[in-house]
Amino acid sequence: MNLVANDDQKKPAAERPAERPSERSAEPLTQYMQRLNQRVRAFDRRHPLLWDLHFTGFWTTAALIDYVGGGWRSITHNPDAPGRLLLVLSLGLSVPLLWRRTHPAAVLLAMAPFALVNAWSGAVLQAALLQLVAVYHIALRLPLRNLWWAAALMLTPVVISTARYGEGDWNQQIGSQLTSIVVAVLIGITVRTRQNYTEALEDRAHRLEIERDQQARLAAAAERARIAREMHDIIGHNLSVITGLADGGKYAATKSPERASQALDAIATTSRQALGELRRLLDVLKDEGSAHPAELTPQPALADLDRLINGVRNAGLPVHTTVEGHATLPPGRQLTVYRVIQEALTNTLKHAGPDAASEITITYGDQGAVTATITDTGRGTPTTIPSDGRGLPGMRERTALYGGTLEAGPRPHPEQGWRVHLHLPEETPQ
Repeated sequence: MNLVANDDQKKPAAERPAERPSERSAEPLTQYMQRLNQRVRAFDRRHPLLWDLHFTGFWTTAALIDYVGGGWRSITHNPDAPGRLLLVLSLGLSVPLLWRRTHPAAVLLAMAPFALVNAWSGAVLQAALLQLVAVYHIALRLPLRNLWWAAALMLTPVVISTARYGEGDWNQQIGSQLTSIVVAVLIGITVRTRQNYTEALEDRAHRLEIERDQQARLAAAAERARIAREMHDIIGHNLSVITGLADGGKYAATKSPERASQALDAIATTSRQALGELRRLLDVLKDEGSAHPAELTPQPALADLDRLINGVRNAGLPVHTTVEGHATLPPGRQLTVYRVIQEALTNTLKHAGPDAASEITITYGDQGAVTATITDTGRGTPTTIPSDGRGLPGMRERTALYGGTLEAGPRPHPEQGWRVHLHLPEETPQ
């Protein structure tokens, strides 16, 4: 929805969809009321006693006005009720409202004796209706089973008044009081349901926010691992080639200056290639708003294997290649095969020692299946390869992305050297 809104804002005014007057006027008013409601609730949470004092003070004042002004005489059964009794009843039916939110059941029980005296004496003060506020808070905050005794407690004064003074029909008096109780209970249940629903939405939003942050951290960790693998493959391989070229050039310098010059040229070419690949990788990490966007260059593929192998040969490692079948792999699988072969050759350059040779056998199957075996005849053993390196773990991580298997270890006795075996199964149809 936001994308659509942004696109509409970019269009000229004549091309934008017409807004209905109700949308322009109702939405700001709704937002204003929501903000106002949130501010009132936030203030109430910070200062609950202040709101309770105002609420209780208002209804206590109203009860005293009914007593002082004589309004109670219009419906009373006993106009000669003592003034002090009326004052006590007015205060007893209103002051307990101060604790209605924290102890609604206790408030209703505290008001009950005054309501009973009010009915027995015939004063019939309107302040007795404030018991409905306590019933509302019972429905809002306590288990609903408390409503049974609360309703019975409120109906008792009506029964006493009707039986003692005999005015009005029983069904009318009890029905009217029962209707008031039901309305108060329904309002309390409605507000309670709304609050529970809002709390559930807030809890869900909070859990989704936590899940989003966790996914972002996992994605960042996966991206860091991917970048680390790429940098290791790029820098490790090219540095190994440069080292081999430098050693060969040093040996050739004393006997064939022309070969030494060729080695230096190869070192320069390999270094520039490494710097170019590293620069492209680091450009991806730049901000999207950078003045120099990242250069979009395809990742290495199987077509680049010849250049990779030629570079290794120039570094002094003989490599023999055998290919069976035709390569019909997607780019991701091609990159995995390329990086595994690159890492295997890099380890051979580092650890196989002089006079070593390498052999690569690649077999392509159907539907993306491929098998690659890289062996060497060097003296490298598991103890000569650093256990804390990223080469073998990186190869296994790449292979696991496609459900493949990778075996790396010394060749079986009596053969000498190291063997890396990669197998990627057929692609699973989506």
